[in-house]
Amino acid sequence: MEKRKVIILGSGPNRIGQGIEFDYACVHCVWALKEEGYKAIMVNCNPETVSTDYDTSDKLFFEPIVYEDVLNIIESEKPIGVIVQFGGQTPLKLAVPLQNAGVNILGTSPSSIDIAEDRKKFRELVIKLGLKQPESAIAHSKEEAINIAGSLGFPLLVRPSYVLGGRAMRLVYDMSELLKYIEEAVYVSEDKPLLIDRFLDNAVELDVDAVSDGEDVLIGAIMEHIEEAGIHSGDSATCIPPYTLKDEILYQVKEQTRKLAKALNVKGLINIQYAIKNDEIYIIEVNPRASRTVPFVSKAIGYQLAKIASKIIIGKKLKELVPEVFDIKDKHPATDFHSKDFKVYSVKEVVFPWNRFPEVDPLLGPEMKSTGEVMGIDEDFGMAFWKAQAGTGAILPEKGNVFISVADKDKPYIVDIAKDLFDMGFQIFATEGTHRYLSKYGIPSKEVRKLSEQRPNIVDEIKNNNIHLIINTPTGRKERSDAYHIRRAAVENKIPYFTTVRGAKASVEAIKSYRNKNYRVYSLQELKNIG
Repeated sequence: MEKRKVIILGSGPNRIGQGIEFDYACVHCVWALKEEGYKAIMVNCNPETVSTDYDTSDKLFFEPIVYEDVLNIIESEKPIGVIVQFGGQTPLKLAVPLQNAGVNILGTSPSSIDIAEDRKKFRELVIKLGLKQPESAIAHSKEEAINIAGSLGFPLLVRPSYVLGGRAMRLVYDMSELLKYIEEAVYVSEDKPLLIDRFLDNAVELDVDAVSDGEDVLIGAIMEHIEEAGIHSGDSATCIPPYTLKDEILYQVKEQTRKLAKALNVKGLINIQYAIKNDEIYIIEVNPRASRTVPFVSKAIGYQLAKIASKIIIGKKLKELVPEVFDIKDKHPATDFHSKDFKVYSVKEVVFPWNRFPEVDPLLGPEMKSTGEVMGIDEDFGMAFWKAQAGTGAILPEKGNVFISVADKDKPYIVDIAKDLFDMGFQIFATEGTHRYLSKYGIPSKEVRKLSEQRPNIVDEIKNNNIHLIINTPTGRKERSDAYHIRRAAVENKIPYFTTVRGAKASVEAIKSYRNKNYRVYSLQELKNIG
C-alpha cells in the first residue's frame, strides 16, 4: 500500500526578510512526516537550501512557489493535503487561493490565517478578546494619510500593505518626513493602501513562539528584544529568558498568547510580537506560521518546535507528544517548554552585510536588513551578550575610548551608561550637545568636532584607531548626515557600534561581565542537562 502523501511548500529564493530559518522549519517538517510514515513531497526553488537536497524529502519539485505551479503539482501528486505554515509569508499567501481551488490545507485553516493577515478582521478579534493594539488606520490616498497623521499624532510607523521583511517600512517623526516618504518611497492608492500605526516610543518589544493543537497551547519561549520597539524583529538582538521584565507581565503575555492561539484555532506554530510600554501590553503582529526565530528557540529550549508542530498538523496532540511538559507546566513564568527554571541566557544577535554595500547607512530601523544570526549562551546575561557580539565579529573592548553622540530624546537615558563606562576607566569622546549634557551630570568627556567642522573631526579619530566603541543614536532621517559618515567609518574600521540606547546598555553589561567573570564555553548537549 502506497504511503499517504503530504506536500510541504518552501519559502522560495532566499532574500532579506525570508531566508534559511524557514528552510530549517521545512526540513524538520519533512523529517517529522517521515517518522510518522508519510511520504513527504517538498516544493521549493532554491538550490542553496537543505530542503532541496536530493536525500531530504521523498520527492522534490524544484518549482516556484506560485499558485499555478503549485496547483499543477497537487493535481499530479494528489496528496492528502498541503502544509503552508513552514515556508514563511510566501506560501502562506497561497492558503486561501489553494483552498478555493479545492485543496486541503493541513494545520491552521486558511480562514484563521486570513483573520490574522487582514488588519480589519484582526482588529475586531483583538477588541473581542479585550486585548490592546497601538492605534492605527489605513490610508488610500495622500490626503487621507495626512488626515490620519493629524489624528493619531507622531511618531508613526508607516508601510505599504503586503510587504515582506518590513520592506519600505519607515518610522516618521513629523509631517515633512511623512510627505517625503509618500512621494519618494511608495505610491498610495485604493489598491495599494498605506498602513499607519501610532508608534510606541521607548517600548520593549517581545517575540513569542508557541505551538497549539487546537485544545492546548504551549509557549516555546518569550524573547525580549534588546533593541527598542521600532527595530524590525529580524534585525533585533533577542534574549531567552526575558532579562528586564516583571514576572506578572510575562504571565499576562503567556495568557494573551493562549487566548489568541485558541481564538484563531491554530494547529501548529504561531508567532506573536508584543510591545510593552508603562506595563501595558500591546499586540503588534500575529503570524499563524513558523517564524524566523524557530531555530533559535528550538536550540535554546531543547525542543524541536517545527517537528512537534508538524506532528500536530497530521493529527497528534501536545499531551501525546510532550507529556513531560504537562507535568511541570507554569513552573517558570517565561516558558512552558522547560522542566526547571532557566539557568542560562541565550542571546541571538544578527549579522549584517554592511561591508558588501559601501553606500548603505548601517542604521537599524523597521525595514529588515540582516542576512544571518549567531547565538551566545551563558549563565550571565552580559557574558551571553558578549559571546553573541563576538560571534558576529564585533569584539567589545575592555578599555580605551568611547564615542557617544545621541539624539536629544535619548540623552536622559545615556547618563547611567556613560557613568558606568567612565567608572570602568574608559575615556569618553562626545560631540558638543552630548558633551554639554554629560557635563551637567559630572561625567567628564572630551569634546570632538563633527564632520562638518574643521579637522581633526570624529571620523578622523575613528580612522586613526583612537575610538574603540561607538554609541550613536539617530536624530532623524537625514541623508548623508554626520551620523551616517560616523556609522560608515565604524563599519569600515571594524569598530563595535550601537544605534539604540538598550543596545548600548547591554554592551556595557557585556563589558562588565567579560572583565569580571571567567569566560566559559558551553555545548548545546551540555545545556540539555543544566538548562
